Amino acid sequence: MAVPERVVHAVAGLQGPGVAPVLRCAPTPAGLALQLQRSAVFERVLGAVAAYAAPAVSASPGPRVILHCPALRGAPCALRLSQLRAVLVADHLSRALHTHGVSVRLVPAVRDPHMLTFLQQLRVDWSAASERAATEALRSSAFAKLTPANDRGALPLGVLGRVCLKELVEERGRTAGYDPNLDNCLVTEDLLSVLAELQEAVQHSPEDSSLGLAAAPDAHADSCMVVHVVSCEEEFQQQKLDLLWWKLDDQAPLRQKHLVCGPVKVAGAPDTLTAPEYYELRHAQVCKASALKHGRDLAQDPAWTETFGVLAVASIKFEMLSTAPQSQLLLALADSSISTKGTKSGTFVMYNCARLATLFEGYKRNMEQGLYPTFPAVNSLDFSLLQDEGEWLLLFNSVLPFPDLLSQTAALACTAPGLHITARTEMVCKFLVQLSMDFSSYYNRVHILGEPRPHLFDQMFARLQLLRAVRKVLHTGLAMLGLPPLSHI
Repeated sequence: MAVPERVVHAVAGLQGPGVAPVLRCAPTPAGLALQLQRSAVFERVLGAVAAYAAPAVSASPGPRVILHCPALRGAPCALRLSQLRAVLVADHLSRALHTHGVSVRLVPAVRDPHMLTFLQQLRVDWSAASERAATEALRSSAFAKLTPANDRGALPLGVLGRVCLKELVEERGRTAGYDPNLDNCLVTEDLLSVLAELQEAVQHSPEDSSLGLAAAPDAHADSCMVVHVVSCEEEFQQQKLDLLWWKLDDQAPLRQKHLVCGPVKVAGAPDTLTAPEYYELRHAQVCKASALKHGRDLAQDPAWTETFGVLAVASIKFEMLSTAPQSQLLLALADSSISTKGTKSGTFVMYNCARLATLFEGYKRNMEQGLYPTFPAVNSLDFSLLQDEGEWLLLFNSVLPFPDLLSQTAALACTAPGLHITARTEMVCKFLVQLSMDFSSYYNRVHILGEPRPHLFDQMFARLQLLRAVRKVLHTGLAMLGLPPLSHI
């Protein structure tokens, strides 16, 4: 079928961030063949780096989102690796939604001081608790709907009563994804406290206005979506909680979705490995690798303390987030998994981040010594000098598609039918790994800071402007993971 002429003209005339200038657009038997004007693409993108290296904030970002991660109600010593995965997915999703202007509330507010310290180690940005939400209204509703006393049987100590959920399961429909084995729920004070905190989060706007998020004054249950980010082991209990909330609270939000993280398996290690033990293992491996590289132990050097912490967290986050959250994750705990020479690890990405910092520090030092001139105006640069295929790969695969990648990371199917929801939290990690591979290949092959000869400066500055864009994209991507850029490793 021939491509309509109006479609050909429309494609040829497309403009905007993420759209490359088209040199030629011709219909073929297979569809449209596009030839891009490379020098024009370089000029457009590298002349407006900020537009490509930052997410676009939607004019209508959608409903408020309550992100609920039940794993954070315990102590870190009891945190399993599958629960750690859920925590990291929730934190990453929160950052992605925030950057797109979505109003996000995080639940629960963490009470355990040891958990708060561990989250700070992991560079997870989560709120701390101030006071408990009131449970009186929910308790009254629960007592009104408890199974009659003569039918209760012997209840365990601390249980207020039993609520039948069978009718709700039938009403919501098993096709929605609820477990058909859901029947009764034992109501406790702890369970009511969990529901009260969720109820309070729905009824009030986010308190954190530091990110410029203004909640609508008429915010209520119909204007928000609750996303429960849970490990596969927690899914059954969370379904009970959902149904109990609907049973006890007429104002419970209709949109409750479950983002279920798949199991985490550890090759050659017991399933009892906890999240803090995993962190300590990775931290020790980072320190050991650094000692081998530098010929001395730097673990006690204050100048390296933060660097080692960032590298350990980068290793963990890239391992946990590079696989789609709903899939099973297999961890390899060997020292080789944190090597800067491996192309899949977080340490490899941070290593290339440091190489970029060293490159620009080298330019600055040479400029201050009078060997290089100051950086010229971007509109005076000659981007036709960027002829290397590696330069085109960096622009076309890394800078140009970045805004679209960020939009996909923050996309949630709010109105999709069913109980479960998916998220693309693996995209940023995979993207940063590929960017680092492309940059590493280019950096190893091309001498960017050339001899201080005037006839070489034009090409050097065009290359540096390209790498400025790459650096900006890399730093923005790392920020989505809660990771600061490193200047040395």
